[in-house]
Amino acid sequence: MTKNSFHHGPGPSQRQLRVGELIRRTLSDVLMRGEIHDPDLNRISITVGEVTASPDLKIATAYVSALGGEKNGDIIKLLSQNKSDIRRAISKQITLKYTPDLRFRLDETFDRMDDTRRLFADEKVKRDLKPE
Repeated sequence: MTKNSFHHGPGPSQRQLRVGELIRRTLSDVLMRGEIHDPDLNRISITVGEVTASPDLKIATAYVSALGGEKNGDIIKLLSQNKSDIRRAISKQITLKYTPDLRFRLDETFDRMDDTRRLFADEKVKRDLKPE
């Protein structure tokens, strides 16, 4: 299930999944190599958890987080400010007819996992889960 699977109906197509993964890997490489000329952005190690593509492949939403969770508030602003340079760098490396417009969202997957672990560690929950 992808992060945008809250909608009802069929999930993303194979093409959307392939394009999303291609952009995720390329975006990760671009950020890792520091190809964007923004010293503030290059100071932060950014993890790209997932990229989802719209059905028409015109919009790609990247779910990102700062390594270690620090500076998460800054990265969306920095990535958005450098969106055109990032898109240009991605378009040089992929062979798509049209490079999607990029949107950046904070990846909260790890926060939800921590919350789930805390919930399962709670004594009341443990008691309720024990077989009778």
